[in-house]
Amino acid sequence: MNNLVFGKYIPIDSLIHRIDPRAKLIGLFLMIAAVFIPKSWIVFGVIALFIAIGLILAKIGIKMIVQSFKPMIMMMIFLLVINSLTIKTGEVLFTIGTFEIYSDAIFNTLFVIVRLLLMISITTLLTATTKPLDLTMGIEWMLKPLQILHFPTHEVAMMVSIALRFIPTIIEETIRIMNAQKSRGVDFENGKLGEKITAILALIVPLFSVAFERAYELADAMEARGYVPGAERTRYHVLKFEFLDFLFIIICAAILAFSIASRFYL
Repeated sequence: MNNLVFGKYIPIDSLIHRIDPRAKLIGLFLMIAAVFIPKSWIVFGVIALFIAIGLILAKIGIKMIVQSFKPMIMMMIFLLVINSLTIKTGEVLFTIGTFEIYSDAIFNTLFVIVRLLLMISITTLLTATTKPLDLTMGIEWMLKPLQILHFPTHEVAMMVSIALRFIPTIIEETIRIMNAQKSRGVDFENGKLGEKITAILALIVPLFSVAFERAYELADAMEARGYVPGAERTRYHVLKFEFLDFLFIIICAAILAFSIASRFYL
């Protein structure tokens, strides 16, 4: 869990950091749509290349992103097992005893895993290069049309931003509690399955306690700084679209168009 970077903002100066958060949010939705549409490995390769270039421009180590996929390994194995049990189409690749594993089960699992990895990489690139406050402003801007329906756009944007920011905080607290319990003799790695489950359940109460404590501290800090939900607010930093922002959106839109075209021509 120490390698998980999702939700963490990395405060460095880079080309991706300077892009308007609204442009990055628009690009996020365009890229996620582009990930779900294709069924061609060529398109996945193009999207992965674009993400890799973005990580390099953002000065974020690709190795760090790859390490953040480790918590997903068990889910990938579970998905492979489920697909192997339920999908019985395609060619028989190999047989384990009387159990046959078909090609469609493997390929469908790979498609889902690749899509999931690409989505996590795109979202991580967004959160690592965008300040929480800028992200809130971007989400609020995208939800602005809903104000006609008296939808609390600012409050929702603030909640989403805080939730993303709390992910690494909760993970750090989990690691701290696990280390404290290990020092008291709790074993999270060895022992029977029931003992491991009991040890993990022992984390829930102190973790919830810490989460609520952090939430109260954050609420007190916001109140002390004069934050009032629903009140009219002025902004010191005003967002403006520039050439780089439009270029970024155009590139993401071009990738989406290429992804859509691949369904017909690839």
